[in-house]
Amino acid sequence: MDESIVDQIVSPSSQGPRAIVETERLTVQFGRQTILKVSISIPRGQTVAIIGESGCGKTMLLKSIVGLLRPTSGRVRFDGQDINLLDDQDMTAMRKRFGFVFQNAALFDSMTIHQNVEFPLKQHGVPKGKQANRLIIDRLAEVGLPSNVMPKKPAQLSGGMRKRVGLARALILEPDLLLYDEPTTGLDPIMSDIINELMLRTRKRYPVTSIIVTHDMHSARKVADRIVMLHPFSRLKPGESQVLFDDVPEMLDKTRDRRVKQFVHGEAGERLMEMLVTKNEGDLETPNLYDSIRRNETDGE
Repeated sequence: MDESIVDQIVSPSSQGPRAIVETERLTVQFGRQTILKVSISIPRGQTVAIIGESGCGKTMLLKSIVGLLRPTSGRVRFDGQDINLLDDQDMTAMRKRFGFVFQNAALFDSMTIHQNVEFPLKQHGVPKGKQANRLIIDRLAEVGLPSNVMPKKPAQLSGGMRKRVGLARALILEPDLLLYDEPTTGLDPIMSDIINELMLRTRKRYPVTSIIVTHDMHSARKVADRIVMLHPFSRLKPGESQVLFDDVPEMLDKTRDRRVKQFVHGEAGERLMEMLVTKNEGDLETPNLYDSIRRNETDGE
């Protein structure tokens, strides 16, 4: 990136051993129901995959980390700063250092591909004209897309191409932290692996820290340095941590926790019976609270 552009973007602090992302008893509640309560620390440059059943708070964790969701209690620190203590101006400056690859790409349908990728540049007032155009072409090329896609609308592209446009947009400001929300959902196996390869190349090309929310175990094993598995808070025993697993991918096959094994291998185990019992109890007595939580989480995803 040109020095003139770098000067307009908030510079990261000096390299050091401290974590770039930390959550300290980060808690998210809806009414009296706790959805998320986690403490994690992510070193600079690490790629972490967050896995777990739908409804366990994965997407809420991403939103909390970038300040889109204010926690009920606890702290989120980015590069040593408590983001919930920042005013709007400082938070806007901080977000220049975040890149977000949304589920299903979340492109603006009314905009061209050029306008979609350019959007973060306009939002943060960095380069215009030929300089911006050069950046957009370069980012699209990095994700394997030719410049002739720029005048097209998202509806004219395949699902895989839209995902790649979303990655190009997330990279346009060369972020320090890149967050992926289900990056391979809805793609065929070949295109899913292309996305995996692009994530690996991005990591080699840029000094970026990545957090990936995914249900795709092949993707998690291939791309991540570390895998963190969350469990729905409502199904934990008193005092039990919501983090069931936190280790390198190779250790997934050595875990003794049956819940982790069942999730990793896609086995229903006792979960179907638990769901049927919970549903029956809800029909007889009160609405199934887990279903309402699941709807909230799905809306967030």
